[in-house]
Amino acid sequence: MALCSTALGALLPILRDAGESRSPMGIAVTALGAAGEFGPLIAISLFFSGRQLGPATAVLLGFVLLAGIAIFLASKARHTLFHSQVTRTLHTSGQFAVRSIMFILTVLVVLSMVLGLDMLLGAFAAGVLWKVAIARAPERDRKVIETKLDAVAFGFLVPIFFIDTGIDFDLGALTSSPSALAMVPLFVLLLLIIRGLPSMLAAPPRSTFAEKRAIMLFGATGLPIIVAVTAIGRDQGFISSGISSALVGAGMLSVLLFPLLALRQGQRERQRRIPVPQEEVP
Repeated sequence: MALCSTALGALLPILRDAGESRSPMGIAVTALGAAGEFGPLIAISLFFSGRQLGPATAVLLGFVLLAGIAIFLASKARHTLFHSQVTRTLHTSGQFAVRSIMFILTVLVVLSMVLGLDMLLGAFAAGVLWKVAIARAPERDRKVIETKLDAVAFGFLVPIFFIDTGIDFDLGALTSSPSALAMVPLFVLLLLIIRGLPSMLAAPPRSTFAEKRAIMLFGATGLPIIVAVTAIGRDQGFISSGISSALVGAGMLSVLLFPLLALRQGQRERQRRIPVPQEEVP
């Protein structure tokens, strides 16, 4: 599960800052990231919920049904009053939009935890529900709200996740075992093989090999699911602390290196396509 994941939350701001979020490659990477986060979350909820597979499947389907009904109703409603309240408080201390998304996030995360599902599944559903609910709001308001949520997410919540990951990271278990330390580059290579190579199949038509390499690197970038899966595996005795730390270390390296290398691939490809001006003959 860890080696089949993609860190969509880490890739979205990188793609957006690089101006690639709406490009064919950016759309392909976003689709890969959605599958690479949602698929492992489903697997975690099915196989690590503490229930038998049958009851776990029933609980998961119940949660998906509730979330699906909420998303369907949100897509059909006009939300006129909701949008007007968002607009009125957009630049006041009320901040109805930010408080609404935090409320939706809290409700679905708590519901997923009460049902014994992974909290990331609730957060994923909350994001989809909010996106649908705010879709018909004025475009100017949506851009302002997106900026505010970026400030909360990437300025506060995401750094806390990385701080917590660093605190829980068992560096001693990794450095005290040469075999565990040797597994870090092995897991990095396996991320490229197991997750990266199949990601090339999602490349847009007529993509160059450099663009396919970039998509491969983006697809192999993973950390949040790796942290969640290894914590469960370590707590339930499926893997040792050394293997857990090696997997998390490989995930850290993938987040640090793969997006940077992927963006360089894209930059080189764009530079190659720029025609070289020919000197004028006197």
